[in-house]
Amino acid sequence: QVQLVESGGGLVQAGGSLRLSCAASGSIFSRDNMGWYRQAPGKQRETVAYISRDGSTTYADSVKGRFTISRDNAMYLQMNSLKPEDTAVYYCNSYPPRNEYWGQGTQVTVSS
Repeated sequence: QVQLVESGGGLVQAGGSLRLSCAASGSIFSRDNMGWYRQAPGKQRETVAYISRDGSTTYADSVKGRFTISRDNAMYLQMNSLKPEDTAVYYCNSYPPRNEYWGQGTQVTVSS
């Protein structure tokens, strides 16, 4: 069974940086494409970025040039030049996501 645990969130000021980590049980990182997602209160969950097994990456327009997704035996999201609109709970999952893989996420709050 796959278990995903996100960490690294916190409270930062606009313009600051955070690095999120995603740890997993099983072999998900070797066999699946992986993605980072975020959800603000009252809004739908959206895809932030995803990375394929071959290492190719894709980013939402809203984070392009500021965020970097990477993977090895874990998955990471380096977030630079953070903006208040980046405030959300961030989740990792396969891409496309599997409903049963959703964890608790990690809160990112960016103050102005």
